[in-house]
Amino acid sequence: MKKISLLVLFITLLGCKKDQVYKNKIQEDVVFLADDKLEGRQTGTEGEKKAAAYIAKRFEEIGLQPKGTEAYFQVFSFKPKTDPHSEVSFTTMSEDGTITGTNILGYIDNKAVNTVIIGAHYDHLGYGGDGSLYKGEKAIHNGADDNASGVAVMMDLAAKLKNTNTANNYLFMAFSGEEMGLLGSNYFVKSPTIDTKAVSYMINMDMVGRLKQDSTLAVYGTGTSPIFKQVLSSHNEKFKLIEKESGIGPSDHTSFYLADIPVLHFFTGQHEDYHKPSDDFDKLNYKGMETISNYIFEIITDLNDNGKLAFRTTKNESEETPRFKVGLGVVPDYMFDGKGMRIDGVSEDKPAKKAGLQKGDIVVKLGDSAVVDMMSYMRALSVFEKGDSTKVKVERKGDTLTMDLKF
Repeated sequence: MKKISLLVLFITLLGCKKDQVYKNKIQEDVVFLADDKLEGRQTGTEGEKKAAAYIAKRFEEIGLQPKGTEAYFQVFSFKPKTDPHSEVSFTTMSEDGTITGTNILGYIDNKAVNTVIIGAHYDHLGYGGDGSLYKGEKAIHNGADDNASGVAVMMDLAAKLKNTNTANNYLFMAFSGEEMGLLGSNYFVKSPTIDTKAVSYMINMDMVGRLKQDSTLAVYGTGTSPIFKQVLSSHNEKFKLIEKESGIGPSDHTSFYLADIPVLHFFTGQHEDYHKPSDDFDKLNYKGMETISNYIFEIITDLNDNGKLAFRTTKNESEETPRFKVGLGVVPDYMFDGKGMRIDGVSEDKPAKKAGLQKGDIVVKLGDSAVVDMMSYMRALSVFEKGDSTKVKVERKGDTLTMDLKF
């Protein structure tokens, strides 16, 4: 009789939790967000609105509470910048010449003192525009890696965190306007829907869909809280980590770092499909995305009982970046941690292509300057002007080659 009663209780509990069973929908989410029907999800377009509605529906399915200003949505309007050095102007209402973006916010309220923010941007380039690196005819830029991948992992984490790690509350955010200048995250920090003083830390995922064979994973912001490096290391069994201390970078975590919130930004690296129509769903490493999601979940679990994390300012590495008047016309492999600057892609009709440089080449000398990393490469590049000629030395499959280069 006792066994029967226990069995009935087990079946009852199983039935109660049926709707809460975790299911991996990472690929399903990417396929929807990177579909041609959404026309590249450019900020303010109908395609972005369809993406926003889908994300809100997924938040509801997972069981997240609405935390926007209008249910799950936080709508903001802005006037696009005419001067690239000026700040964007947010407006309180839609006017002629304004664009309207929409953040999507879902919340797990564990009645805790502190909140963890987990975010990713869902907008992309539409049919191209200024941010595109594609030189062909007008085409949809689906942005599967940039950044349907980050949104899919964010929603996967939301499903995993429902009813677990309850010492913190969790705010999940899909940002609009990232491609136009981190606008959605910037707007939220200035007009938050929660008390940001109670935010323990923020996790951002931007381009996490192309984990390579060597399992290299870049993590930015590791210096923004004293505990981060230890936690990242203690749970890392599968990745070759490249750690960057700075809280400043070209993604939405920067907005939160500037509000004195510790941040971690995850990134699997640049590739030749970046900001091109070829960034499609069939090129993503979904097993790798699942592994990244599990890793981040372990980090969150470790930090569950640490209270509000201490914030620490970091050196702004971007302020040390040399300015240059010319470019080689290559996509650097930012995940390369060897000596030199490895090329991940070469653009047509640019100096590198004309000189004979190829994807996979490692630049070790440019002009009179040795190249040992990205910073030394940029310093070497900064001395040249249009029309200058020089020599470039590269390593290619064990051979060292020297080529003539003209900017």
